Amino acid sequence: LINAIAVLVIACPCALGLATPTAIMVGMGKGAENGILFKNSTALERAAEIKTVVLDKTGTITKGELTVTDIVAFEFSASDLLQWVASAEKASEHPLAQAIVREAEAKGASLLPVQRFLALPGMGITAYVDGKLLSIGNAKLMHQHGVAIMIEAQTRVEALQAQGKTAMFIGVNNALAGVIALSDTIKAGSAEGV
Repeated sequence: LINAIAVLVIACPCALGLATPTAIMVGMGKGAENGILFKNSTALERAAEIKTVVLDKTGTITKGELTVTDIVAFEFSASDLLQWVASAEKASEHPLAQAIVREAEAKGASLLPVQRFLALPGMGITAYVDGKLLSIGNAKLMHQHGVAIMIEAQTRVEALQAQGKTAMFIGVNNALAGVIALSDTIKAGSAEGV
């Protein structure tokens, strides 16, 4: 093989000099036709070694618009929970809160007045809605407010999170009342793009 390559290089040096850049140009052109841009020829050559592709999903695969996917009610009705949670979240500027408010408005729920709204970064929010103390957030917030998390609720939250959803506990008057989950919506054509 080495002798054959040596003969080829000596016999046709110009053809080999033209073949490599031409192959790279064709490869980059085909990539561009399929929406894949290569920074340089080295990146194109290294593409053959790719085993895993990691994407920032927000805005790439998903629309970046959160929607409520699940409301699990343990004590009250799901519609009451959504109304109370949306009322409490109305004062928040967080994207999760805005998605919950949009969902409640889409379902025709009237938002109730809120007293003593408190946002707790990294944990969630608390507020009084319709005379009830609402705690909406993660397990740390529930623990801080003395809300016991049942095994059933914890299992449900873990299952929702395994599906790529953001799940939050809902406490009403320091008792676990439910779980609300949100998810980003997949863009049309994402599967084909990947």
